[in-house]
Amino acid sequence: MSNTFGNLLRLTTFGESHGEAVGGVVDGFPAGIDIDIDFIQRQLDRRRPGQSRITTQRNEADRVELLSGIFEGKSTGAPIGFIVRNTNQHSQDYEDMRNLFRPSHADYTYYSKYGLRDHRGGGRTSARITISRCVGGALAMLALRQMGISITAYTSQVGNIALTDSYQAYDLSRIEDNAVRCPDAGKALEMEQLILEMKQEGDTIGGIITCVVKGCPVGLGNPEFGKLHAQLGSAMLGINAVKGFEYGDGFGGVGYRGSEVNDEFVCHDGQIATQTNHSGGIQGGISNGEDIYFRVAFKPVATLLREQRTVDVHGNATVLKAKGRHDPCVLPRAVPVVEAMTALVILDNWLIDKATRL
Repeated sequence: MSNTFGNLLRLTTFGESHGEAVGGVVDGFPAGIDIDIDFIQRQLDRRRPGQSRITTQRNEADRVELLSGIFEGKSTGAPIGFIVRNTNQHSQDYEDMRNLFRPSHADYTYYSKYGLRDHRGGGRTSARITISRCVGGALAMLALRQMGISITAYTSQVGNIALTDSYQAYDLSRIEDNAVRCPDAGKALEMEQLILEMKQEGDTIGGIITCVVKGCPVGLGNPEFGKLHAQLGSAMLGINAVKGFEYGDGFGGVGYRGSEVNDEFVCHDGQIATQTNHSGGIQGGISNGEDIYFRVAFKPVATLLREQRTVDVHGNATVLKAKGRHDPCVLPRAVPVVEAMTALVILDNWLIDKATRL
């Protein structure tokens, strides 16, 4: 009942971390969109494991297979089905966890709710399931690209190492120049070193991803319960390990006076715009034509390669030391997931806007 995301544009996902495959169906996708399979695969490659020394070394090719809804390089308007096969599972690494609850994981809540769980890599609750979101989001980005809308996310903080300037101060075309996906080369080196230290210690670290949407038209989003920022927040908070969402000035704006942060209107050559953008491109739940920007907070990865106290399914106290291949920091691989979910929300609302206006 909760495996479908969206309204007019809908993504339904399936699969488990150590099952045969993960995949999905995108329904409501507009016809006539040029489908660039290489772009979709590049988005998956940015998410896949084993891409650098600061990510998990699970060796998956993550090759997407598009099964339907595309003819001669264009979307047909029919459902687009796809799968990505799992090929490098080490399920034996999780055998010791069969009857244990990993601290801060979904093990206990899932078991309590359903009376069973797939202990192999977290099963359905694994971050590997975000593969389907990346494919669906890449399709959405292809459609948005034809409308002049771009979406760019980047790592802006790892632990206490943070970029101090707004996104306008950085060259966002340089994000892929380093493994952390940070547009500041100096800060990226510091972040990478911190992640490597965590890896050596068997520990993990969290951080923040910033996302920017450019070219978004005025009018996306629908009050009262379809506000654009609320939909973006829901999409981000549904990503594994996300603990917080803020847009525009967010929590940092609460200490200012209204006279300091109100976005005054101006008109240039007949085009209404705002002089500043403290609102983050959304006012009253509707896009106002300015850049949409927001930040997403990720907790430290819950799986530690060191001892932790826990209990088994019978409530007996025990000690767990996880095995296997795990990320010391999720942020570098989460950047394309944030972009993907953003694209799904924006395209869905673009379609809704076209359907509700004459």
